Amino acid sequence: QVQLVESGGGLVQVGHSLTLSCAVSERAIDTLAMGWFREAPGKGREFVASISRNDESTKYKDSAKDRFTISRDSAKNTMTLEMTDVKPEDTAVYYCAATESTYPANAYATSTRYKYWGQGTQVTVSS
Repeated sequence: QVQLVESGGGLVQVGHSLTLSCAVSERAIDTLAMGWFREAPGKGREFVASISRNDESTKYKDSAKDRFTISRDSAKNTMTLEMTDVKPEDTAVYYCAATESTYPANAYATSTRYKYWGQGTQVTVSS
């Protein structure tokens, strides 16, 4: 059973940067497609970014496209989300997700594509 553990969340000021990590165990990260989702208070879970398994294609939520970067480190078996120029609307619980299945890159924006989920890490942006 793949296990995912997020870390790196916390309180950050508007315009500053924060890096979230997702540690993967029981499976090599190269065999997985990975994604980040977030859930703000009173809102549903929304897609933030994904990275495909085979060709490393990345996709982003429009508002994150120029500010966030998703990547994976095979040696550390870890995925990261580098967040820059954070905004109050980035405040949410961020979840790491993974799947062994292969889909077209755009399909990874859908939460139901993922089989494994972490417990989430809180990000709070203060103004």
